Amino acid sequence: MRTFGGRRASLVGVCALMMAIAACGSSNNSGTSGSSGETPVRGGTLNMLGAGDVDYMDPNISYYSVGYLALRLWSRQLFTFPAVDGQTTTAVPDLATGLPTTSNGGVSADGMTYTITIRKGAMWNTTPARQVTAADVVRGVKRTCNPVQPFGGTPDFATLIQGYQSFCDGFAKVAQTPSAIADYINKTSLPGVVAKNDTTVVFHLTHPATYFVDMLTLPAFSPAPEEVLKYLPASQALGQHEISDGPYQVESWKPTKEIVFTRNNAWNPSTDPIRKAYVDKVVVDETVSQDSIQQQLETGTASADMEFDQAPPPSQLPGLIARKDPNFNLGETASSNPYIVFNTVSPNNNGALGKVEVRQALEYALNRDEMTQVLGGPTVNPPLTHILPSDIKGSTNFDLYQTDQAKAKQMLADAGYPNGLTLKFLYRNASEGSSKVFQTVQQQLAKIGVHVVGVPSPDADFYTKYLQVPSAARTGVWDLSLAGWGADWYGDAALSFFAPLFSGPPSYPPTGSNYGFYDSAKTNALIQQASTATDPTQSGALWGQADRQVMQDAAIFPITNPQQASYHASQVHNAIYVPAIQNFDPANVWLSPGTNGG
Repeated sequence: MRTFGGRRASLVGVCALMMAIAACGSSNNSGTSGSSGETPVRGGTLNMLGAGDVDYMDPNISYYSVGYLALRLWSRQLFTFPAVDGQTTTAVPDLATGLPTTSNGGVSADGMTYTITIRKGAMWNTTPARQVTAADVVRGVKRTCNPVQPFGGTPDFATLIQGYQSFCDGFAKVAQTPSAIADYINKTSLPGVVAKNDTTVVFHLTHPATYFVDMLTLPAFSPAPEEVLKYLPASQALGQHEISDGPYQVESWKPTKEIVFTRNNAWNPSTDPIRKAYVDKVVVDETVSQDSIQQQLETGTASADMEFDQAPPPSQLPGLIARKDPNFNLGETASSNPYIVFNTVSPNNNGALGKVEVRQALEYALNRDEMTQVLGGPTVNPPLTHILPSDIKGSTNFDLYQTDQAKAKQMLADAGYPNGLTLKFLYRNASEGSSKVFQTVQQQLAKIGVHVVGVPSPDADFYTKYLQVPSAARTGVWDLSLAGWGADWYGDAALSFFAPLFSGPPSYPPTGSNYGFYDSAKTNALIQQASTATDPTQSGALWGQADRQVMQDAAIFPITNPQQASYHASQVHNAIYVPAIQNFDPANVWLSPGTNGG
């Protein structure tokens, strides 16, 4: 899943000297968490502040932590992660009535068939309100690989769900009009996802996958009502006419300016074990700078309750730590965030970045320690020298590129570039962390004769107008870019790093998130072997080999697997950090009486 990228903030290296180690390194550290025993208060308006926007207001297409944050309010999944301390990375039923197992008949003996029942009473806010059905789930899964804007994580399950790849291959040839897309969805079967009856959906897999229930937490598997077929997938028109099955609905959406969520009267709290929906309304202001957001949250501004797509600026973290601010929180991420991606198809410098020797030279020239320092320090910004974070099965610690700028300069000359290169670096200029990493890279590469030119981007454009657009890479709009990636699920989740990011053509954007167009026959074979291995030990070893191969090929430069720094105003209660949305869960907070946003 795409994450905040270069925006992620983290604590300074002197954290251990400034506050207790337990508080420094813990997640769900908020002093107003649900464990306080306070009586919840209903009502009020939750005001969230940001500087960017969702990627798409479309559950089946969104693949960005900020998009997931917004979806939490109005879109439900079969399974999701609860806002419960200590359980935020454990999948639990949402629309589903229970977890499928072999003992309850939900999973077949061979592990290749999953039968899931949808809760009765879960309703769409249509007129009149209508039950969410298994047919809606089938429709939603089909929409993920539409020809207009496919879901960026489809490589996770492209070959896992029976018939899915074939269905998508056919879909890619369909005209990009609502009528043609609707016709294909309605008339083309997907054998791997079948509505057995109104409330029972059956998934057929090509091989056992013990992580499949965790995978079903992805919004891509959200049900889709038939009304969405009137609009192009991922379009603003659809986003402004979405139908909700969650506690809130999208009342209005002015992209890059404001989102307003109001109560969905068709939602029945007795059918939703995940969202308490204490506040009556949620307003997102997307026009506020990172520094201003922090200032307003700290000073009790009436229209400032929570962050939306921002985090506390790294330069302000020492003060938050020194005073042990109870509204400050650190949360786990299971991510590589940020990392630097090399555009292997850039025509600039006569295609220099297409040569592994050039990319390896850049790896040696870059200094990870300096980058983590400008992001806030290594204490909760631990260096990541390879693909898989330590909290993902299959991760092993190794570093193929200890910083050696003399070696880097010689390698660059040996590769045919004795006079250096000029590289374009894409970054988000509204982010303090992103801007500082760009400046650090610029200084480091200058030492080996590489001139780095900035390509600043607004937050809202970063993915949708640059990284997800193949022509931007192929025409050399950028050569290097910051990006961020987090696990799509937790634990046994190596597939969610390698399939969307490094599996060759199937992972190229827009279908995947392989922004640098990396392709390796060796890596592809290892991904195939690891994803179908039935023995956990063997699978872990294969993922480790894939990790090493990608780093040998220098596809990216990893920087850190950070903890997420988050902040909320004092009037916000029950602020539980949920890693899947990399923020406090807005669907479960409540506000102090008298300071409820207005």
